[in-house]
Amino acid sequence: MTRSWLTGPTPTRKLPRDRLEERILNLLGSQNMCVLATTGADGPLATPVRFYAHEFAVMFTASPKSPKMRNLAADPRVSVGVFAPLVGLASSRGAQLFGSARVLEPGDPDRDRYWPSFRWENEHAERGRSLAEPPADPLVVVEPERIVYTEHWLRRDGYAPRQFWRRNA
Repeated sequence: MTRSWLTGPTPTRKLPRDRLEERILNLLGSQNMCVLATTGADGPLATPVRFYAHEFAVMFTASPKSPKMRNLAADPRVSVGVFAPLVGLASSRGAQLFGSARVLEPGDPDRDRYWPSFRWENEHAERGRSLAEPPADPLVVVEPERIVYTEHWLRRDGYAPRQFWRRNA
């Protein structure tokens, strides 16, 4: 199917902040896999990770001995890519989140802010673990400072397919 609104010059109009935030939150709330990019002694590492969203933050648990956790200990700056399944250019929708990862151990009071949004029961059920005992692994939280959101469908309404969000803008 030809979509005439995909031809011609790319629009540059910015989406109003409230509408952009709604689209970002929809994407984060409707997906559960991301690619976490870290940097370590051996260079960049891009790791597929199951995540849960809490507002604009993404979070996951990980073994403290994993390569991504070693990298985060050395340099907490990360990029997180979240995307919806692609059917064609018109369906292209994703976000790049940029920020620093915080590792919250059990007992850390900041962990209580995020924990209600972390659906650990799903992973425990898959692994045959008791649902009576929450995981003791560190909770990694990325609160993005900026987000680059891409959605080619925005072109149809005259908006740029790439939109930029900053936490304190």
